[in-house]
Amino acid sequence: MDKTLSPAFAPHVLVVDDDDRLRSLIRRYLVEQGFIVSTASNAEDARAKLKTLSYDLMVLDIMMPGETGIELTKSLRQTAFGSASSLTKQLPILLLTARGDIRDRIEGFEVGADDYLAKPFEPRELLLRIHAILRRMPKPAVAMPEILLGAWRYDPQRDELKSDHEIVRLTDMEAKLMKVLAAEPGVAMTREMLAERTKGAVNDRTIDVQVTRLRRKIETDAKNPRYIVTVRGEGYMLMPDVAL
Repeated sequence: MDKTLSPAFAPHVLVVDDDDRLRSLIRRYLVEQGFIVSTASNAEDARAKLKTLSYDLMVLDIMMPGETGIELTKSLRQTAFGSASSLTKQLPILLLTARGDIRDRIEGFEVGADDYLAKPFEPRELLLRIHAILRRMPKPAVAMPEILLGAWRYDPQRDELKSDHEIVRLTDMEAKLMKVLAAEPGVAMTREMLAERTKGAVNDRTIDVQVTRLRRKIETDAKNPRYIVTVRGEGYMLMPDVAL
């Protein structure tokens, strides 16, 4: 098993092939490498599984009776499956075929496949191609948690401070600065770093002004801040009570 794959984050692969023996061999090999694997024997079976589960990648045979792998790929890239449409349109697809003609490879790429592997193939090559495709896929954005600052909670998704009785929306610059600080609580950031990451500050003085404004909204005593502290010789640091 590939020790780099944690069971909690193991990619889920859908293997679609009408050859029972090959489908079973691919499934067993990928499971040994740490993947979660589901299988389908034809395009109709694959469609049913795509409606009920999300997958990180599909290994799809081209030459199948009924709807071919090329036809299924083209359909997935163009046709909605209800609420799953955006997922199936973005699903990485690795095509398998016994034919090695260049025209088949070109047709596969033209309909939206991500890669192509001709049969017979070495299992190791299949594994390397799957890893290569997954590395190219954009990583999902991780939502930042709310942060507790005394009586206030900072919600980075809404760019607002809220208490039990009040909601304060931040200005665009305040929100950018707060989000940068909240992304790395307990880490001192220089004015230059803050100016660069907020992509709006003109100079160090601008950062100082925005920090002062944030302190007035957050701190009980803005002159003796508890949460947005000054680190001498380094810059500013957010010290929340807890991330929720």
